[in-house]
Amino acid sequence: MTRSPEGRPSPVVSLQFDRVDRRYEPGDPLTARYRIEGLGDEPIEAVEHSVLWYTEGKGEEDLGVHFFARVEGSPTTTESDGTVAFHTRLPASPLSYEGVIVKVRWCARVRIFFRAARDFVSEHVFDVGRLPPARLVTAEAP
Repeated sequence: MTRSPEGRPSPVVSLQFDRVDRRYEPGDPLTARYRIEGLGDEPIEAVEHSVLWYTEGKGEEDLGVHFFARVEGSPTTTESDGTVAFHTRLPASPLSYEGVIVKVRWCARVRIFFRAARDFVSEHVFDVGRLPPARLVTAEAP
């Protein structure tokens, strides 16, 4: 069990996608299953699970939430192995992009809110589309 800087137990979120390579095409269905371990005896206020995209790099960072669900209290496991599952169909855009200046990332996020007014976030990145990574092109000297 890991601990936060305040000495509280830090949970571990194990999330598994329905595709081992975590690669999806626009319009594909996505199913994810997660399990939360290492909670200790700290009571949970709510758990949110979502699918979203965000940008990284120069300029303003953008974020778009595609799927969102909030469960008050501890989530009830939906699978026989004690995991919680959720499903969504991915949109046509934006595509994952590994640019030189800007990157577009997709992730499944699990956020745990504790009654002690703190929260814990776990993000799990995946790809939508198959855009090749951008390359920095330099001009050759004459």
